[in-house]
This record gives sequence, structure tokens and C-alpha cells, in this order.
Amino acid sequence: MSLSPNCGPRRGGARPDMVVIHYTAMASAEAARERLCDPAAEVSAHWLISERGEVLALVPEDLRAWHAGAGAWGAVTDVNSRSIGIELANLGDRPFPEPQMAALERLLESILARWQLAPERVIAHSDMAPERKCDPGPRFDWRRLALAGLSVWPEEREPADFHASLRAFGYPEAAHEALLQAFRLRFRPWARGPQDATDAALAADLAARFPVDAPGAAA
Repeated sequence: MSLSPNCGPRRGGARPDMVVIHYTAMASAEAARERLCDPAAEVSAHWLISERGEVLALVPEDLRAWHAGAGAWGAVTDVNSRSIGIELANLGDRPFPEPQMAALERLLESILARWQLAPERVIAHSDMAPERKCDPGPRFDWRRLALAGLSVWPEEREPADFHASLRAFGYPEAAHEALLQAFRLRFRPWARGPQDATDAALAADLAARFPVDAPGAAA
């Protein structure tokens, strides 16, 4: 049974093969739950994790929740039909508390095992919609997830074309500044200024090790 009415069947018989992480941008988990369960809001997610680490299931994972909106990741353009959405109660301007991060790690571990997903299939909302979204933002600890085997983290290698590397990793077509911002939000949140050699070197590594639509990868 779904707590949120804002859901439906996954289109075309799709199954979830990626996870999209969001922040709620609301004052509390309780306020976020009300909105995610309000038919008039027409938004939802599969999971909501409070600041205290409480995990609330809002939509069954086999159904299509309304969390991603317009965007793409690799060849996937209907991200809602192919993803599981996790909302973290956070305004976006503060660290994510330890109980919340620990709960997220446990939840991701179970999702990846349940659906047999690779760590590179865990992405940010800003990754698949770089011109519209910035969540979960610069305060979210992606490296922590990568160290736990629940996401990925790049190393530097010989720089290559920045845009081509981002496309190979999964990012959609978007304006340069939007792509640079989305990439840095996740992998270099402290970086400022124009794109540099380090951006290109890190992006090249992601493209080489985690090509989104390579044979055998989820498409």
C-alpha cells in the first residue's frame, strides 16, 4: 500500500535500475511528508529520510513515483519509470546529520542488493537535470557513499574533452555552465572559476571506468 497517492505503474514494463537522491528544501521531514502525500502537489518519492534517521516508505519501489521530472541519464529519458527516488529532509544549506547519512547508507545497500544495481547508478537530482536542479547540493557527502561502495568517486587521469566525458558518464545535453556546476556540486563542491584541467581529468576517469550505456551496463 502506498502512503502517497502520487504514483502509478512504471511505463513500458520498466524496472528500477537507478537511484536518484534529492533534498526536500523544506523546514522539516513532517512538512515534506505532507507535501509528498498531497494529491494537489503532484510530487512524491519512494523514500523519505528525516534528520533523525527515520526512514519512511511513501511509494512501493515497483511503482513509478513522481520525483525526477524532466531530464535524462544516458539513454534514459523517463527517469521516473527507471528510478527509485530518495528524499532527504534538508533545506540544502546545512550538513546532512550523521543519523540521516547512516540511514541512507543502510537503505541504499538494501536497494542495490534488491534490484542488483551498480554503485554508478546512484546519482544526484542535479546530475540528470543540471539546468533545473541543484540537489542534494554541495553539503552532501558523495565521497562517503563511494567509500562504502554505494556510489562512485573519480580519480585523476589524462584529461579529455570535458563535455564528451560527461556524456559518456551519463550527463544529458545542457549548457556548459550548468554541466560544470552539476559536476562540481557532486565531485568538486569547493572548486570555483572556469573549467580547469582537474575537472577534465576527473570527468575522463568517470567516462573510462563507468560508461553509462556501455555493453552490459543498464540502458
